[in-house]
Formats: sequence, C-alpha cells, structure tokens
Amino acid sequence: MTLRALLVEDSRAMRAYVASILEAAGFEVTECDNGFEALRVLPRGGFGLVVADVNMPDVSGIEVTRFVRRTAGYERTPVVVISTDASEEDRRRVIAAGANAFLAKPFTADQLVAVLDKARGGTSGETA
Repeated sequence: MTLRALLVEDSRAMRAYVASILEAAGFEVTECDNGFEALRVLPRGGFGLVVADVNMPDVSGIEVTRFVRRTAGYERTPVVVISTDASEEDRRRVIAAGANAFLAKPFTADQLVAVLDKARGGTSGETA
C-alpha cells in the first residue's frame, strides 16, 4: 500500500524539493501551494502524512496543523512543519498546535527523512 502525503508549501522550488524527497521515501505526494487549498483537499482523504510550511499567505502551516488535528480520521496523522524561522517561539507554537515535528530551513534530504521517520514512529515534539 502506497502512503499518501499532503505537502503544503507556497514556494514552488521548495515544494519540488520536498516532493522529490517524499517520493524517494515511498510516498505518493499531493501538492498544495497554499494553506487554504490544503483545507479543501485534506478531507478528501487518505493522507498518512502532512508536511506544511509555517509562513504562507492566507492560511499558515500552524492553522493547517490545527485543522488536521480537528479533522476526523487525522487526529494521529503525523504532521511535520517546516519554516525559515527557527526561533524557539516558532518551534513552541508549532508543537503546541499539534505538530509531531518541526524542521528549520534549509535542511538536507537526510534531515527531512530522519524527522519523518521519528514523526511516523509516534515521537512528538521533535525539532531539528
């Protein structure tokens, strides 16, 4: 069974980079270029992972994370939030919203895969 990932990132280049890492890790990736689109796509189903950028116009990655946690069937879905802002306050806000992990940009493919593995293993509050 192929695992499905929802990738929410407004930067086309970063979205392509993360999608390629997820695909190499065995995920079928659905891409959204903004948080509002993610709110529409998520309930349509079957995602085993959500990766979202914090800073997006309209709906932030933190708001996407909160929505994931309130959506039936996604309460335990791993959520990894990525951001260019690596401040401790941003990290706390992301984890408080319900994300399993936070990863600061820029990051390597190996770093993302390691965070994904930890998030999927049930560890919450991971940061890198």
